[in-house]
Amino acid sequence: MARLEGKIALITGAGSGVGRAAMQVFSKEGAKVVGVSRTQSALDETLKLVEAAGGKGAVVSADLATEAGAAKAMKATLDAFGRIDILVNSAGVGYSWMEKSEGSMNDIATTSLDKWNEVIGINLTSCFLMSKLAVLEMKKQGGGAIVNVTSISGFQGLGAAHTYCAAKGGSINLTRAMCVAYAMDNIRTNCIAPGFIDTPMVASVLNLFDDPNMADRLTPMRRPGTPEEMAYGCLYLASDEASYCNGTVLVIDGGTTARQ
Repeated sequence: MARLEGKIALITGAGSGVGRAAMQVFSKEGAKVVGVSRTQSALDETLKLVEAAGGKGAVVSADLATEAGAAKAMKATLDAFGRIDILVNSAGVGYSWMEKSEGSMNDIATTSLDKWNEVIGINLTSCFLMSKLAVLEMKKQGGGAIVNVTSISGFQGLGAAHTYCAAKGGSINLTRAMCVAYAMDNIRTNCIAPGFIDTPMVASVLNLFDDPNMADRLTPMRRPGTPEEMAYGCLYLASDEASYCNGTVLVIDGGTTARQ
C-alpha cells in the first residue's frame, strides 16, 4: 500500500524545485495533491507531470504572503477534495531572487525595510498564514501533518542573505512551537533543513561545485542535493511512518553541518 493512500496534500512552492518534486513524490505515494505558487504556467507544468504519472491533483495560483492568497489556496483544496491531511510549506525565495529584486539578499546593514518585508513575507509569513488555516481545519477533522521546508541557514550565520536566514530560523522555531501547541490535537509539525540543493533558487551559486576544493568545503559529498531527495524527506515526515516525529528538524545537507 502506498504511504499516503487516501490523503489530501496541499503543497506550496509547487511551481519548481522541492515543491514540484513533492507534488510528484506524494502523488506516486497515493495522495491527491494541490499545488500552489504565484506563477500559473509553472503550476500547469507541474500538474502535467503529476497526471502523466497517473496521479490526481489540482493547482491554484496565489500570493501566499497575503491573507487573501492563503485563503484562496485553502479554499481551492477544500473545494476540490473536501479536507486537508498534509500541508507542505515549500514556498520561498533564495539567492536567485536577487536577479528579480536587487538588494533582497544583502547583509542587514544594506537591506532596506521594503526588502526585509518582502523576503520575510514570501519565506515566513506565507508559512504562518498557511499553517494557521491548516491547523484550524485539522483540528476539526481530528489531526494532520505539517512539514516546513527550512534551511541549514536557519541555524548558521551567513555573511549576506540576513533576511533569508532570519526567515528560515523563524520557520524552524515556529515548527517547534506548533509541535508543542498542537500535539494533543493529533497535529504533527516537523521540518526539513536542506543544504545546497540543485534548484532554481540557488542556481546562481551552484557553479561553486565545479571546483573540487570548493565542493569539498561545501559538503563532504561534493555535490548538491536534488529536489527529489528533499521531497522524500518531506514524505517521511508527512507519513504515518513518522508518527512519533514531532518538532523534528531533519537536516538533509550531505554532511555540510557535520563538520561544525
